[in-house]
Amino acid sequence: MILDNEYKIWIKSLKDKIRSAQLKAAVAVNVEMIILYWEIGKSIVDAQSTQLWGSKVIEQMAKDLKLDLPDTNGFSRTNLFSMRKFYLFYKDSQLVHQAGGLIQNTDIQSDTIVRQASGLEKNGLVQQVAGLITEQNILCKIPWRHHISIIGKCDKSEQAIFYIEQTIQNNWSRNVLEIQLETKLINRQGKSQNNFELTLPKPQSDLARETLKDPYKFDFLTLESEVQELELEKHLTENISKFLLELGKGFAFIGRQYPLQIGNKERIIDLLFYHTKMHCYVVIDLKMGEFEPEFAGKMNYYLSAVDDLLKTELDQPSIGIILCKSKDTLEVEYALRDIKKPLGISEFTFNELPENIKRNFPTVEELEKELNNL
Repeated sequence: MILDNEYKIWIKSLKDKIRSAQLKAAVAVNVEMIILYWEIGKSIVDAQSTQLWGSKVIEQMAKDLKLDLPDTNGFSRTNLFSMRKFYLFYKDSQLVHQAGGLIQNTDIQSDTIVRQASGLEKNGLVQQVAGLITEQNILCKIPWRHHISIIGKCDKSEQAIFYIEQTIQNNWSRNVLEIQLETKLINRQGKSQNNFELTLPKPQSDLARETLKDPYKFDFLTLESEVQELELEKHLTENISKFLLELGKGFAFIGRQYPLQIGNKERIIDLLFYHTKMHCYVVIDLKMGEFEPEFAGKMNYYLSAVDDLLKTELDQPSIGIILCKSKDTLEVEYALRDIKKPLGISEFTFNELPENIKRNFPTVEELEKELNNL
């Protein structure tokens, strides 16, 4: 067959339809599985409560289900315990106590498994019990393995809801989700000191505030504590994918040591980004020491220049982020008070090289001496 343009267009449309159907099928399967696992978790809890069965009933369940359903995966002892934990974790949360919270699932295979697992049966169908989730519930919007990670790291359902919403919004893989759980994103998101309410209109100010974190965790770097700003910039941009992940969704990297021609002088910006959701340039200034008030004035100067030289009519006002090793909250508050440009100030951390390893590293002088002796 001659691969003319019409054929290429036709086959591309078919591929798009196939991918779309595959995605919809995967989403539908996940919804049914989450509902089923919730039902099984509830059934286990109810049965243990009414029959006073201990944890060994779950081990017996796993054996019986494997024996009766040898081709069905997902019902190991470990996963059954996870289903029980899943139900207990959310059963009293606002996610479940909603109007119309009854399950609407009459799938034959799902019903058979639940019926065998719990013994709840009426006219061949599982009884609909108040408190079970529907396919519209947010719990059905993320994969099961994501749920296992979340309930393993969160103490309260309110914390878990935050990570579920962030996973949906940012389309996180399980690996990315686990990074955000480990670094306790919920305690850092929207915590930067800033003047956004005074310098940006709503809803831009709210979006900017929620975009920034404090502190930023560059745990993918292991450096000496005395590392200089230029060296830190270099390491961050060499690990740009991890750096962008920590900054959050929407940041597009433009350049490091970005030059601005202002009058007869060339001024250099540490790091320049564009934020695709806020539709604005973002200037990042790295400071290895403690925050000093003059940093804010310098950033105000940079933002004025970027707004004049780079910003277009389609862009929102540029935003500045000063990242420091440490800061005094009151000093930052005074420094921001009369700044006219939108500016946020946060701390950052990285993995510092242990002292015992640092002692074994040669100094620059020692390296130079060795090279001269060659």
